[in-house]
Amino acid sequence: MPKRLLVVESPGKVKKLSQILGTEWIVRASCGHIRELSNEGEDSLGFTMDGNSVECRYIPRDQQAKETIQSLKAAAKQAKEVILATDPDREGETIAWHLKEALGLKEPKRVVYTEITESAVRAAIAHPRKLDSNLIGAGLCRDCLDKLVGYKGSPLVWALNNGAKSVGRVQSATLHLICQREREIVSFVPQDYWSVWVDYAEGFRAFYKGTVNAPKEETKQETEVHDDTAVNNTEVTESTRVLSEAEATRLVEQAKRHPHQVAQYEGKIVNRQPPPAFITSTLQQAAGSRLRFPPEKTMLVAQKLYEAGLITYMRTDSVMLSPEFCKSARQWLEQNDPENVPQQTARHRSSKIAQEAHEAIRPTDVFRPSAQLRVELDTDEFNLYVLIWKRAIASQCRPAILRKTLVVTQSGELLWQARGQVVEFLGYARYWSNLSKDTILPNLQQGQMLTLENAGHEKKQTQPPPRYSEPKLVQLMERKGIGRPSTYSPTIATLKKRGYVQLTKENLQPTSLGLEVDAFLQKALPDLLETEFTAKMEDALDAIASGKQPWQHYLTNWNQNYFAPALAKAKTVPVNSSANGAKASGVTTRKFETSRTRCPECKNNLAKIPSNKVTA
Repeated sequence: MPKRLLVVESPGKVKKLSQILGTEWIVRASCGHIRELSNEGEDSLGFTMDGNSVECRYIPRDQQAKETIQSLKAAAKQAKEVILATDPDREGETIAWHLKEALGLKEPKRVVYTEITESAVRAAIAHPRKLDSNLIGAGLCRDCLDKLVGYKGSPLVWALNNGAKSVGRVQSATLHLICQREREIVSFVPQDYWSVWVDYAEGFRAFYKGTVNAPKEETKQETEVHDDTAVNNTEVTESTRVLSEAEATRLVEQAKRHPHQVAQYEGKIVNRQPPPAFITSTLQQAAGSRLRFPPEKTMLVAQKLYEAGLITYMRTDSVMLSPEFCKSARQWLEQNDPENVPQQTARHRSSKIAQEAHEAIRPTDVFRPSAQLRVELDTDEFNLYVLIWKRAIASQCRPAILRKTLVVTQSGELLWQARGQVVEFLGYARYWSNLSKDTILPNLQQGQMLTLENAGHEKKQTQPPPRYSEPKLVQLMERKGIGRPSTYSPTIATLKKRGYVQLTKENLQPTSLGLEVDAFLQKALPDLLETEFTAKMEDALDAIASGKQPWQHYLTNWNQNYFAPALAKAKTVPVNSSANGAKASGVTTRKFETSRTRCPECKNNLAKIPSNKVTA
């Protein structure tokens, strides 16, 4: 009896989907990308540009891909219908197109689902669509752009003869962020300052905030930002900075001489709204800060949870949740935490570029018992699942209610300030803890006299900006528009693999090689390092994906108007400039073991440079 063939990307999904669909279906996996641009033609690009048209030549990625194509062709011949169910994103659409081309399919049906559950998969198969040529165009354009930059830009850094392997469209812009921060740290000059404080017998400490007649600082409006790179939002409390010990001592003596009274007392109730469910970047940030997972590990573990049918698709930039999930989350809260059920279902806004057809990352079934999952999953999988579950439930809870207090006291002409915060109702924070600890201030009255217990100052020193942790770098890449959900993790992994950055106390530090490459590229291809420039390229790919721009036209224009002239200019930059740039950064250039063989031109001993096979 003829069967239907469903082709997915990952072999990990085959078993689960076969169970859902039954014996009438053949389920096979492409194992990701099956084809890539060949290494034929000028600069081994595998494509040619003529006017506004681009001609690409594709070949199987490797021997395994060749065998997969043959196996899929054989399966397609046995089936009465072929359905392509690759991942629901731009890359997945591109892989589906490659399958169509490689298998010689005329009008294959395309289905997408964001969770591997029976209801979602069957609903998707009941509503197939055609391949989306706009998404495919954006995918093909990205492949060509990346190969163009990698294959034509990388020879520039090979000429440095220091072991540098590659230049990349997203990779080099990300490396530049890390190197910029390192140069800020190296050039930082610390300054001494003093924090001045008073302690009152009433049970609180206040910090120096200026004088009565001084112009008032503009009150900073508190903006509600959920920072997933931090476990809580505790801030160090200090006075207005005093720049000499003599002045700090004078303020302490003045505080002891004059009586103190309450000049201002404010109390207000503040609602802190729940954070949205995870998107790719925030999942990587939270798993990095709370579970100490590097981004690539987060994505590998999330992939396993997705394939097991436990969570929705993990590459997404949308915080939207399905009405069905919101309803089931509400039911869970009604049964287990009725105080936390909001009057209305929470709604969160995605960024302007988010693909709203996608959902946020969430559990497929909030009622699944954790005791059962603890047995079925390994420790990393269970911990990441719990993190995703808690965040999704938290997003559907009532806000946290905080009582915030501001006290300003006065002694002579001096003003002192204390802030307090008490959590009146945990709300969402019962599941997603990101509130600073309670700081309790006593109930006071305006004009009330206070008893000074002590006054003093503490010497401090300004600190250089910190290096980026991996979660912080993912956050920065997202905010600056460098890359997209599918590229954050592999970009950081590539920088580590190339030896351009290393982890130092869980933070990313550029190596001397990374600094040399970045210093050279600042002279050779400066635009390519600018985040705004890279972000505009990502915006262009998004415009292609939404049908606003033809991909071949964009690629040929970009090459003709920017890249080809920039490359020609870059080839005139002296190759020793990178070493000078590294010295200027305060970083010693790399030293290599020398060979007894001498250079035929300068007669210096040649350096022995370890190198793996160079790839773009």
